[in-house]
Amino acid sequence: MNFINNLPEWLSPNYAGERFVLFNAVHWTALACVALFIGYFAWTRQSLSPSARRGWRYGMASVILLNDLARQIWYWVVGEWSAQIMLPFHLCSLMAYVTAYMLITLDYRAYEFMYFTGIAGGSQALLTPPLDQYGFPHFLAWQTYIWHGLIVIGALYMTFVEGYRPTFRSLIKVFIGLHILMIIVSIANWFLGSNYMFLAHKPEQASAFDLLGPWPWYLLSMEAVGLILCGLLYLPFAKRPASTPGSATPA
Repeated sequence: MNFINNLPEWLSPNYAGERFVLFNAVHWTALACVALFIGYFAWTRQSLSPSARRGWRYGMASVILLNDLARQIWYWVVGEWSAQIMLPFHLCSLMAYVTAYMLITLDYRAYEFMYFTGIAGGSQALLTPPLDQYGFPHFLAWQTYIWHGLIVIGALYMTFVEGYRPTFRSLIKVFIGLHILMIIVSIANWFLGSNYMFLAHKPEQASAFDLLGPWPWYLLSMEAVGLILCGLLYLPFAKRPASTPGSATPA
């Protein structure tokens, strides 16, 4: 306990600094940083050399994995790690690992999943992050934005730079896969008494879930919103012929 009390303020579980405030100057700055990375990859998509692309892919994957390792260690050190909250059964937790795998291997199946769920889910988490009392510059604020930011950036990097494209079949596969995942996670929630993927109840902090109605009806609302978002993400490619996903090979 003395060790925890001696942690610097930005690492303390009893953070006494400014709480996270939606869409204040710091929040907008964090969103702008994510947008700048996306804009950079969109602008340089045809000029990055193979070695530069490999460096960006491996670099982003390494940051994602180290970032999650740091999160796991922090929760363990402050005594808040538990199987009910720290296993990779939340969608964004799983997406972090899938993003790292996708960036390292250039696996198109991982890209299909990440293009739809990564951009839609990661963007929602960036706009309404589950931070509550942990505002900037607390470690968890940095960790959360690096985590969700790279999920979105990684999927768009593969689209802009590596030339990957989703298909309508991708949309169907992701929809079916997510429902299979929800069944598995629901079983895990039942055994663990957890709330992974927020299938048992809404998150405690304010979030977009608050707009979707009470449990269990918000699950149906979430289905509808998810379909709409995935449909909107597919629209830019709906009338384009399918192409071989990516010309690069893992190195």
